[in-house]
Amino acid sequence: MKLNLLVVAGDGIGPEVTREAVAVLNTVAELEGHEFSVTEKRIGGIAIDTDGTPLPADTLEAALASDAVFLGAVGGTKWNALPPNTRPEAGLLQLRAALGGFANLRPAFAVAELAANSPLKSEIVAGADILFVRELLGGLYFGAPREWNKSTGEAWNTMRYTRDEIVRVARIAFQLAEKRDKKLTSVDKANVLEVSQLWRATVNEVAAEFPDVTVEHQLVDSMAMLLMTSPRNYDVVLTENLFGDILSDESAVITGSLGMLPSATIGGKVNLYEPIHGSAPDIAGKGLANPLGAILTAALVLRHSAGLEAEAAIIEKSVRRVLEEGFRTPDLARGNTTDFKVLSSTEMGKQVRETVNEMLTTETI
Repeated sequence: MKLNLLVVAGDGIGPEVTREAVAVLNTVAELEGHEFSVTEKRIGGIAIDTDGTPLPADTLEAALASDAVFLGAVGGTKWNALPPNTRPEAGLLQLRAALGGFANLRPAFAVAELAANSPLKSEIVAGADILFVRELLGGLYFGAPREWNKSTGEAWNTMRYTRDEIVRVARIAFQLAEKRDKKLTSVDKANVLEVSQLWRATVNEVAAEFPDVTVEHQLVDSMAMLLMTSPRNYDVVLTENLFGDILSDESAVITGSLGMLPSATIGGKVNLYEPIHGSAPDIAGKGLANPLGAILTAALVLRHSAGLEAEAAIIEKSVRRVLEEGFRTPDLARGNTTDFKVLSSTEMGKQVRETVNEMLTTETI
Protein backbone atom coordinates (compact mmCIF):
# COMPACT_ATOMS: atom_id res chain seq x y z
CA MET A 1 0.00 0.00 0.00
CA LYS A 2 1.37 3.43 -1.01
CA LEU A 3 0.27 6.57 0.80
CA ASN A 4 1.42 10.11 0.10
CA LEU A 5 0.87 12.00 3.37
CA LEU A 6 1.25 15.73 3.83
CA VAL A 7 1.99 16.76 7.42
CA VAL A 8 1.22 20.32 8.52
CA ALA A 9 2.18 20.28 12.19
CA GLY A 10 1.31 23.93 12.80
CA ASP A 11 1.70 25.70 16.12
CA GLY A 12 2.07 25.07 19.85
CA ILE A 13 1.96 21.38 20.71
CA GLY A 14 1.10 20.51 17.10
CA PRO A 15 4.65 19.50 16.13
CA GLU A 16 5.07 17.40 19.29
CA VAL A 17 1.94 15.30 18.95
CA THR A 18 2.22 15.04 15.17
CA ARG A 19 5.75 13.68 15.45
CA GLU A 20 4.53 10.82 17.63
CA ALA A 21 1.59 10.03 15.33
CA VAL A 22 3.81 9.90 12.23
CA ALA A 23 6.27 7.66 14.09
CA VAL A 24 3.44 5.20 14.77
CA LEU A 25 2.45 5.25 11.09
CA ASN A 26 6.07 4.57 10.14
CA THR A 27 6.13 1.61 12.53
CA VAL A 28 3.09 0.13 10.82
CA ALA A 29 4.59 0.76 7.37
CA GLU A 30 7.89 -0.89 8.23
CA LEU A 31 6.33 -3.98 9.79
CA GLU A 32 3.61 -4.50 7.18
CA GLY A 33 5.57 -3.54 4.07
CA HIS A 34 3.61 -0.41 3.21
CA GLU A 35 5.15 2.62 1.55
CA PHE A 36 4.22 5.85 3.33
CA SER A 37 5.78 9.01 1.91
CA VAL A 38 5.70 12.00 4.29
CA THR A 39 6.08 15.64 3.20
CA GLU A 40 6.06 18.52 5.69
CA LYS A 41 4.74 22.05 5.09
CA ARG A 42 3.73 25.09 7.17
CA ILE A 43 0.31 26.32 8.24
CA GLY A 44 -1.07 28.69 10.88
CA GLY A 45 0.97 31.04 13.02
CA ILE A 46 4.35 29.69 11.98
CA ALA A 47 3.36 30.27 8.35
CA ILE A 48 2.32 33.85 9.16
CA ASP A 49 5.74 34.47 10.69
CA THR A 50 7.71 32.94 7.82
CA ASP A 51 5.47 33.44 4.78
CA GLY A 52 3.15 36.29 5.76
CA THR A 53 0.02 34.16 5.33
CA PRO A 54 -1.61 31.38 7.39
CA LEU A 55 -1.88 29.13 4.32
CA PRO A 56 1.08 29.47 1.93
CA ALA A 57 0.48 28.61 -1.72
CA ASP A 58 2.99 25.77 -1.67
CA THR A 59 1.22 24.20 1.32
CA LEU A 60 -2.11 24.24 -0.46
CA GLU A 61 -0.55 22.88 -3.64
CA ALA A 62 1.07 20.02 -1.72
CA ALA A 63 -2.19 19.30 0.09
CA LEU A 64 -4.18 18.97 -3.12
CA ALA A 65 -1.50 16.65 -4.55
CA SER A 66 -1.45 14.34 -1.52
CA ASP A 67 -3.49 11.27 -0.60
CA ALA A 68 -4.18 12.63 2.90
CA VAL A 69 -3.31 15.64 5.05
CA PHE A 70 -2.40 15.35 8.74
CA LEU A 71 -2.71 18.54 10.79
CA GLY A 72 -1.36 19.14 14.29
CA ALA A 73 -2.89 22.37 15.64
CA VAL A 74 -2.99 26.05 14.74
CA GLY A 75 -3.19 29.28 16.71
CA GLY A 76 -1.87 30.89 19.84
CA THR A 77 -2.01 34.10 21.83
CA LYS A 78 0.86 35.53 19.79
CA TRP A 79 -1.47 36.10 16.84
CA ASN A 80 -4.71 37.01 18.64
CA ALA A 81 -4.46 40.70 17.78
CA LEU A 82 -4.61 40.01 14.04
CA PRO A 83 -7.87 40.51 12.12
CA PRO A 84 -9.93 37.28 12.06
CA ASN A 85 -9.37 36.64 8.35
CA THR A 86 -5.58 36.71 8.78
CA ARG A 87 -5.23 34.67 11.99
CA PRO A 88 -3.83 31.13 12.03
CA GLU A 89 -7.33 29.66 12.21
CA ALA A 90 -8.18 31.32 8.89
CA GLY A 91 -5.55 29.13 7.25
CA LEU A 92 -7.25 26.02 8.58
CA LEU A 93 -10.67 27.16 7.34
CA GLN A 94 -9.18 27.90 3.92
CA LEU A 95 -7.55 24.48 3.81
CA ARG A 96 -10.79 22.73 4.75
CA ALA A 97 -12.67 24.60 2.04
CA ALA A 98 -10.04 23.85 -0.61
CA LEU A 99 -9.90 20.14 0.20
CA GLY A 100 -13.69 19.98 0.13
CA GLY A 101 -14.22 17.57 3.01
CA PHE A 102 -17.70 18.15 4.37
CA ALA A 103 -18.10 15.33 6.91
CA ASN A 104 -16.04 15.61 10.08
CA LEU A 105 -15.90 12.33 12.00
CA ARG A 106 -15.17 12.69 15.71
CA PRO A 107 -15.14 9.46 17.75
CA ALA A 108 -15.49 9.72 21.53
CA PHE A 109 -15.28 6.50 23.49
CA ALA A 110 -14.96 5.84 27.19
CA VAL A 111 -11.81 3.90 28.05
CA ALA A 112 -12.52 2.03 31.28
CA GLU A 113 -9.05 2.78 32.57
CA LEU A 114 -9.79 6.52 32.38
CA ALA A 115 -13.17 6.43 34.11
CA ALA A 116 -11.69 8.07 37.20
CA ASN A 117 -10.57 11.00 35.04
CA SER A 118 -14.08 11.93 34.06
CA PRO A 119 -16.06 14.19 36.38
CA LEU A 120 -19.00 11.94 35.54
CA LYS A 121 -19.66 8.77 37.50
CA SER A 122 -18.03 5.70 35.99
CA GLU A 123 -21.37 3.92 35.70
CA ILE A 124 -22.58 6.76 33.46
CA VAL A 125 -19.63 6.80 31.05
CA ALA A 126 -18.64 3.13 31.06
CA GLY A 127 -19.24 1.65 27.61
CA ALA A 128 -20.04 4.97 25.92
CA ASP A 129 -18.94 4.96 22.27
CA ILE A 130 -20.18 7.87 20.18
CA LEU A 131 -19.29 8.89 16.64
CA PHE A 132 -20.07 12.53 15.90
CA VAL A 133 -20.61 13.36 12.23
CA ARG A 134 -20.28 17.12 11.96
CA GLU A 135 -21.06 19.01 8.76
CA LEU A 136 -17.95 21.09 8.17
CA LEU A 137 -18.34 23.45 5.24
CA GLY A 138 -21.61 25.24 5.99
CA GLY A 139 -23.37 27.04 8.79
CA LEU A 140 -22.10 30.05 10.70
CA TYR A 141 -18.42 29.39 9.99
CA PHE A 142 -18.78 29.80 6.24
CA GLY A 143 -22.11 31.58 5.73
CA ALA A 144 -22.28 35.03 4.17
CA PRO A 145 -22.78 37.87 4.84
CA ARG A 146 -20.52 38.18 7.86
CA GLU A 147 -19.02 41.35 9.28
CA TRP A 148 -17.85 43.20 12.37
CA ASN A 149 -18.76 46.84 11.92
CA LYS A 150 -16.72 48.59 14.57
CA SER A 151 -18.08 52.00 13.70
CA THR A 152 -21.65 50.99 14.51
CA GLY A 153 -20.83 48.47 17.23
CA GLU A 154 -22.54 45.65 15.34
CA ALA A 155 -21.44 42.24 14.09
CA TRP A 156 -23.26 39.49 12.26
CA ASN A 157 -22.81 36.00 10.89
CA THR A 158 -25.10 33.92 8.72
CA MET A 159 -26.15 30.34 9.44
CA ARG A 160 -26.99 28.95 6.01
CA TYR A 161 -27.51 25.47 4.56
CA THR A 162 -28.85 24.07 1.31
CA ARG A 163 -30.77 20.83 1.08
CA ASP A 164 -27.96 19.23 -0.96
CA GLU A 165 -25.36 20.08 1.70
CA ILE A 166 -27.47 18.36 4.33
CA VAL A 167 -28.22 15.34 2.14
CA ARG A 168 -24.58 14.52 1.46
CA VAL A 169 -23.45 14.64 5.10
CA ALA A 170 -26.57 12.82 6.29
CA ARG A 171 -25.92 9.96 3.86
CA ILE A 172 -22.43 9.48 5.26
CA ALA A 173 -23.78 9.48 8.81
CA PHE A 174 -26.43 6.89 7.93
CA GLN A 175 -23.87 4.71 6.14
CA LEU A 176 -21.66 4.74 9.22
CA ALA A 177 -24.64 4.02 11.47
CA GLU A 178 -25.42 0.94 9.36
CA LYS A 179 -21.96 -0.42 10.21
CA ARG A 180 -22.33 0.31 13.93
CA ASP A 181 -25.41 -0.06 16.14
CA LYS A 182 -27.90 1.23 13.55
CA LYS A 183 -28.88 4.23 15.68
CA LEU A 184 -28.64 7.84 14.54
CA THR A 185 -29.43 10.99 16.51
CA SER A 186 -29.77 14.20 14.53
CA VAL A 187 -29.19 17.43 16.48
CA ASP A 188 -30.77 20.76 15.56
CA LYS A 189 -32.68 23.75 16.96
CA ALA A 190 -35.82 23.24 14.91
CA ASN A 191 -38.09 24.88 17.48
CA VAL A 192 -36.46 28.25 16.78
CA LEU A 193 -34.34 28.24 13.60
CA GLU A 194 -35.64 27.88 10.05
CA VAL A 195 -32.29 26.45 8.95
CA SER A 196 -32.78 23.70 11.55
CA GLN A 197 -36.28 23.03 10.26
CA LEU A 198 -34.75 22.42 6.83
CA TRP A 199 -32.09 20.25 8.49
CA ARG A 200 -34.66 18.06 10.25
CA ALA A 201 -36.91 17.68 7.20
CA THR A 202 -33.95 16.74 5.00
CA VAL A 203 -32.58 14.20 7.49
CA ASN A 204 -36.01 12.58 7.54
CA GLU A 205 -35.93 12.36 3.73
CA VAL A 206 -32.54 10.65 3.77
CA ALA A 207 -33.66 8.32 6.57
CA ALA A 208 -36.09 6.68 4.14
CA GLU A 209 -33.05 5.35 2.24
CA PHE A 210 -31.82 3.53 5.36
CA PRO A 211 -34.76 1.61 6.84
CA ASP A 212 -32.53 -0.44 9.14
CA VAL A 213 -31.31 2.66 11.01
CA THR A 214 -33.41 4.04 13.86
CA VAL A 215 -33.54 7.85 13.80
CA GLU A 216 -34.32 10.33 16.54
CA HIS A 217 -34.07 14.12 16.71
CA GLN A 218 -32.76 16.14 19.65
CA LEU A 219 -32.59 19.88 20.22
CA VAL A 220 -29.01 21.00 20.74
CA ASP A 221 -29.57 22.37 24.25
CA SER A 222 -31.16 19.17 25.52
CA MET A 223 -28.50 17.11 23.73
CA ALA A 224 -25.79 18.96 25.63
CA MET A 225 -27.41 17.76 28.85
CA LEU A 226 -28.09 14.21 27.63
CA LEU A 227 -24.46 13.70 26.65
CA MET A 228 -23.55 14.20 30.29
CA THR A 229 -26.37 12.18 31.82
CA SER A 230 -26.76 9.23 29.45
CA PRO A 231 -23.95 9.09 26.85
CA ARG A 232 -24.35 5.32 26.42
CA ASN A 233 -27.72 5.92 24.75
CA TYR A 234 -26.07 7.42 21.67
CA ASP A 235 -24.18 5.92 18.77
CA VAL A 236 -23.92 8.13 15.67
CA VAL A 237 -24.73 11.80 16.30
CA LEU A 238 -25.27 13.98 13.21
CA THR A 239 -24.96 17.74 13.60
CA GLU A 240 -24.45 20.96 11.70
CA ASN A 241 -21.15 22.82 11.96
CA LEU A 242 -21.43 24.97 15.10
CA PHE A 243 -23.42 22.47 17.16
CA GLY A 244 -21.01 19.69 16.24
CA ASP A 245 -17.99 21.75 17.22
CA ILE A 246 -19.42 22.39 20.69
CA LEU A 247 -20.93 18.97 21.39
CA SER A 248 -17.91 16.97 20.26
CA ASP A 249 -15.63 19.07 22.46
CA GLU A 250 -18.04 18.53 25.33
CA SER A 251 -17.64 14.78 24.82
CA ALA A 252 -14.06 15.09 26.07
CA VAL A 253 -15.67 14.85 29.51
CA ILE A 254 -16.56 11.25 28.63
CA THR A 255 -12.99 10.34 27.67
CA GLY A 256 -11.36 12.23 30.53
CA SER A 257 -9.26 14.57 28.39
CA LEU A 258 -9.52 16.63 25.21
CA GLY A 259 -6.15 15.11 24.32
CA MET A 260 -7.83 11.75 23.67
CA LEU A 261 -10.08 12.84 20.78
CA PRO A 262 -9.18 12.24 17.11
CA SER A 263 -10.99 13.41 13.98
CA ALA A 264 -11.15 12.83 10.24
CA THR A 265 -12.71 15.05 7.58
CA ILE A 266 -13.86 13.09 4.55
CA GLY A 267 -15.96 13.48 1.43
CA GLY A 268 -13.81 15.92 -0.53
CA LYS A 269 -10.83 15.79 -2.85
CA VAL A 270 -8.40 14.88 -0.07
CA ASN A 271 -9.17 13.73 3.47
CA LEU A 272 -7.94 15.91 6.33
CA TYR A 273 -7.01 14.45 9.73
CA GLU A 274 -6.45 16.29 13.01
CA PRO A 275 -6.78 15.71 16.75
CA ILE A 276 -9.49 18.06 17.99
CA HIS A 277 -7.47 19.71 20.75
CA GLY A 278 -5.98 23.16 20.29
CA SER A 279 -2.39 24.33 20.15
CA ALA A 280 -2.05 24.69 23.97
CA PRO A 281 0.80 27.21 23.80
CA ASP A 282 1.14 27.22 27.60
CA ILE A 283 2.55 23.68 27.56
CA ALA A 284 4.24 23.68 24.15
CA GLY A 285 7.82 22.38 24.20
CA LYS A 286 7.56 21.02 27.74
CA GLY A 287 6.87 17.39 26.90
CA LEU A 288 3.47 17.57 28.64
CA ALA A 289 1.22 17.23 25.61
CA ASN A 290 -0.92 14.12 25.25
CA PRO A 291 -0.15 12.54 21.84
CA LEU A 292 -2.87 9.88 22.05
CA GLY A 293 -5.50 11.94 20.22
CA ALA A 294 -3.02 12.42 17.37
CA ILE A 295 -2.06 8.73 17.42
CA LEU A 296 -5.73 7.73 17.29
CA THR A 297 -6.07 10.17 14.39
CA ALA A 298 -3.30 8.24 12.65
CA ALA A 299 -5.52 5.17 12.94
CA LEU A 300 -8.25 7.09 11.09
CA VAL A 301 -5.75 7.86 8.31
CA LEU A 302 -5.21 4.14 7.84
CA ARG A 303 -8.94 3.39 7.97
CA HIS A 304 -10.31 6.10 5.68
CA SER A 305 -7.45 6.96 3.31
CA ALA A 306 -5.36 3.78 3.15
CA GLY A 307 -8.11 1.19 3.50
CA LEU A 308 -6.09 -0.59 6.21
CA GLU A 309 -8.82 -1.41 8.73
CA ALA A 310 -6.86 -4.15 10.52
CA GLU A 311 -3.84 -1.91 11.06
CA ALA A 312 -6.06 0.95 12.23
CA ALA A 313 -7.66 -1.36 14.79
CA ILE A 314 -4.20 -2.45 16.00
CA ILE A 315 -3.29 1.17 16.77
CA GLU A 316 -6.54 1.69 18.67
CA LYS A 317 -6.08 -1.55 20.63
CA SER A 318 -2.49 -0.55 21.41
CA VAL A 319 -3.61 2.76 22.91
CA ARG A 320 -6.11 0.93 25.09
CA ARG A 321 -3.48 -1.59 26.20
CA VAL A 322 -1.01 1.15 27.14
CA LEU A 323 -3.69 2.73 29.30
CA GLU A 324 -4.60 -0.64 30.81
CA GLU A 325 -0.97 -1.06 31.81
CA GLY A 326 -1.11 2.18 33.78
CA PHE A 327 0.80 4.55 31.50
CA ARG A 328 -0.40 8.16 31.50
CA THR A 329 0.53 11.61 30.28
CA PRO A 330 0.19 14.37 32.90
CA ASP A 331 -3.33 15.37 31.80
CA LEU A 332 -4.50 11.79 32.31
CA ALA A 333 -2.65 11.19 35.59
CA ARG A 334 -4.08 14.31 37.26
CA GLY A 335 -1.17 14.40 39.70
CA ASN A 336 -1.48 10.72 40.66
CA THR A 337 2.07 9.39 40.39
CA THR A 338 1.46 6.56 42.83
CA ASP A 339 -0.94 4.46 40.77
CA PHE A 340 0.27 5.54 37.32
CA LYS A 341 3.48 5.65 35.32
CA VAL A 342 3.52 9.24 34.10
CA LEU A 343 5.23 9.71 30.73
CA SER A 344 6.27 12.64 28.60
CA SER A 345 4.85 13.10 25.11
CA THR A 346 7.84 11.35 23.56
CA GLU A 347 7.81 8.51 26.10
CA MET A 348 4.10 7.88 25.54
CA GLY A 349 4.62 7.77 21.78
CA LYS A 350 7.42 5.26 22.24
CA GLN A 351 5.26 3.11 24.52
CA VAL A 352 2.48 3.00 21.92
CA ARG A 353 4.95 2.17 19.13
CA GLU A 354 6.39 -0.69 21.12
CA THR A 355 2.90 -2.04 21.75
CA VAL A 356 1.97 -1.68 18.07
CA ASN A 357 5.18 -3.52 17.18
CA GLU A 358 4.34 -6.33 19.58
CA MET A 359 0.74 -6.68 18.42
CA LEU A 360 1.58 -6.60 14.74
CA THR A 361 4.28 -9.21 15.31
CA THR A 362 2.08 -11.58 17.30
CA GLU A 363 -1.37 -11.09 15.77
CA THR A 364 -2.54 -12.20 12.32
CA ILE A 365 -4.13 -9.36 10.36
